[in-house]
Amino acid sequence: METIERVDEWRERYQRWRRVNEMRGDEVGEGYPWVENRRAPFKPMGRALPMLNLGLVTSAGAYIDGTEPFDISIHGGDASFREIPTLVNGEDLQWAARGYDPAAAREDMNSQVPLARLREFEGNGIVGRLNEVFWSFCGFMPSAARFAEAALPDLIGRVRRYNVGAVLLVPASRLCHQTMGLAARALEAEGVPTMMLAVDREAADRVRAPRAAYYRGTFGRVAGEPNWPEHQRRILDEALRLLEPTDQPGILNLSVEMETAVEQGRGER
Repeated sequence: METIERVDEWRERYQRWRRVNEMRGDEVGEGYPWVENRRAPFKPMGRALPMLNLGLVTSAGAYIDGTEPFDISIHGGDASFREIPTLVNGEDLQWAARGYDPAAAREDMNSQVPLARLREFEGNGIVGRLNEVFWSFCGFMPSAARFAEAALPDLIGRVRRYNVGAVLLVPASRLCHQTMGLAARALEAEGVPTMMLAVDREAADRVRAPRAAYYRGTFGRVAGEPNWPEHQRRILDEALRLLEPTDQPGILNLSVEMETAVEQGRGER
């Protein structure tokens, strides 16, 4: 199944948009030709979550301080990615942020790159193992076709190299939902189950990510509020536990909003 359905038509729409639109700031504008897929590839889980190697893909533009940053000035987006050890500390990361406010990630990287929470899940047996590296994109990628062609084959190769059994994808912005949705489609088409967190239901539905876990969250803190580990655990635990029972593509609603509202109402946060 194609990562972008009717990709040649999309390229034509993109070129028309690019000729008459000059992006300003972090928005692509009303006329941007969003990818609109009708079907989604789907790979059922072949192994239980506590028995597999879990990979993480983020689009927050994280890179190790002192290494080459993403180039956020490229009109169609920087299609490269960084492979970063999962033992990295937050103070070692910098953020090439476009399309979202990086303040929460700078305060607590787990709001966008939830390594501490996933290591906890590894320790208590929710996941078998957290892969030793994660993959980082700058997800502000207007040129979706170039991203699909230039970046995704290499990403798939690296995921296979590490024998990853399932992948969690965490977008950071509205456009990142499209970017991460395309990555999820490519991975599932190659037989790797995925789960994408989502705080923009329309964007997730449009791109047809195979599995998306939706709640009414905020761009730039999609994996949970900074310095609120319980909120982050709640989102991730519920999303990951939906990997196994899900038997068809679709967007799944998380109950984290209701639980969080109750907690706040009690003055517990």
